[in-house]
Parts: sequence; structure tokens; C-alpha cells
Amino acid sequence: MAETRNGESSRRVAAFFDLDKTIIASSSALAFSKPLLKEGLINRRAALRSAYAQLVFSLAGADADKTERMRAEVSALCAGWDVAQVSAIVRETLHDVVDPLVYVEATDLIARHLADGHDVVILSATGEEVAAPVAEMLGATRCVATRMEIVGGCYSGQVDFYCYGENKAVAAKQQAAEYGYDLADCFAYTDSSTDLPLLEVVGHPHAVNPDKALRRVADEREWPVLPFERPMSLRTRIPARSAGMVAFGVGAVAAGATWYSLSRRRRFRAPSD
Repeated sequence: MAETRNGESSRRVAAFFDLDKTIIASSSALAFSKPLLKEGLINRRAALRSAYAQLVFSLAGADADKTERMRAEVSALCAGWDVAQVSAIVRETLHDVVDPLVYVEATDLIARHLADGHDVVILSATGEEVAAPVAEMLGATRCVATRMEIVGGCYSGQVDFYCYGENKAVAAKQQAAEYGYDLADCFAYTDSSTDLPLLEVVGHPHAVNPDKALRRVADEREWPVLPFERPMSLRTRIPARSAGMVAFGVGAVAAGATWYSLSRRRRFRAPSD
């Protein structure tokens, strides 16, 4: 039995979800490249380079070397960006950019976990300014994502916590210690073999649209393999338990858009080609 922060004895269960290609049918960071380009934070060459890198990443598999190179490139790219500006762009464009990419099967599964009284925790290598609003839109209990170092309100280009690989297992263990989860009772869902450390620390691992390496491991260990195939807008298909969170998210988007409009003149803009 686990003890909660309120001192109550109970068995708490979490369902840990990867975000990209598990809940949504793409890279969340790549999905926001168009609004970032429009608002001058990246130039067209950087947007095309990121798109090409993501294509190679998708076709060749998410091995550690490729992901580390992408992490380094993204970290260097966002150095100097104003954090408030990035957050405002994400909030303003969230439903248009991410909404159509969400798998129906993922929202159904999240809804079932919530209905069973489980917490839903998204663990993502994407930066928290992007991942956290997406998690909120989905009705997740909380989100742990990559944290970039912030100096004077801007990204320094350094990473405080990279929520990737072994660090996802570290994050799950920290969540279990803080919120009283018994990891043997917990669930995990991911598409990538780089998340094996996370799958190995929970009692109920699941492979979702797995890459070749993860499918091989899942077959060997007889883990469930789930095919998610139907991206559909949350506007037309939203779990009832998440409706309140979506309403809150819409209000946040409106507030962010208002702030964003008032602050347009003092934004940092990256040089263009």
C-alpha cells in the first residue's frame, strides 16, 4: 500500500504515455514549426532542415545517436528565444496545430484510465512549453518534459533535464515516489525502443505503433502491441472526463493570444535568410 501526500493509505496507479507518435501522429515540436516560422523565430531554411531531419528520424528509426543529434540541433536553434513568446505561440495555435494529429485510440485509452481512477502522466522529450499545453488539452493529470535552461527569460541553449531514454524511467520513479504509485501496478505506452527503460520499470508495458527494435522486444517478452491508426480532431471527439480541461485550455489560448497581440512590438526575432 502506498501513502499519499495527505497521509491516506491507498494504491495509486499511473499510466505513463509517450507523446510523439504515441498520442499524436507526428512530432509535436515539428508540428509547431509553421507558426514559429510565421512569427519569425525560425527561418525557412531551419524549418526545412527540421522537416528533413524528422523525415529521416521517422524512416530510419529513433536510435539514440539520431535523437541526440536532433536534441543538440534544437537546443542550439532555440538559444535566445523569449520563453513567454514561445508559450504564447503554442497556446494560440495549439488546437489548429496539434488537434488534428491526436489518435482516437489514444484519447479513448486516456479516458479509460481516468475512468478507472488512474493518473495519466505524459513523459516527453519535447520541451515542456510545448508538451505541457498539449497534455492539458488531452486532460492528462500532469506532464514531465524536457526542461531548457532559462536565463533572463530566454533559452540559453543548454538543457536542464532531457526527458529521454533512461531519464524517462528516472522521471517515472520520481513520480512514483512523490505521488505514491506502485510501479508494479502502473502502465506505460510508447512507440520507441529508446523508451525501453521506462517500459521495464512498470508492471504493464505496452508498445504502440512500435519501431522495429521495440516490436522485436515486445514479441520476445510478450508485451501487448497496440496499433493506433486514426488521427481525428478533439473538437469532434473528446473524452467526457477531459471536457473541463479542454474548456480551460481554450480559455488559456484566448488569454495567451491577447497577451501575445499586445506584446508583438517587443518580440525577439531571429535573423532571416
